[in-house]
Amino acid sequence: MGRDSQSKRLGVKVTTGDAVWPGRIIVRQRGTNFFPGPGVRRGKDDTIYAIRKGKVCFTKMKNPSFTGKLRLKKVVSVK
Repeated sequence: MGRDSQSKRLGVKVTTGDAVWPGRIIVRQRGTNFFPGPGVRRGKDDTIYAIRKGKVCFTKMKNPSFTGKLRLKKVVSVK
């Protein structure tokens, strides 16, 4: 009774090709579903935000895990 928490409004806030400016939030997340690339940084709550003006680009990158197996990483950058 009365224990439901409010939703945290997580998810992608800006899509590929959209213009952003410094400080604009691109992705709100818990954990690292998306990794920061050039032109973006990750906040202490794992939020991805822009550090320069430009257009958002979402890409996938092959990254070896500690066992040597290749895994796809989703990377967000600003160009």
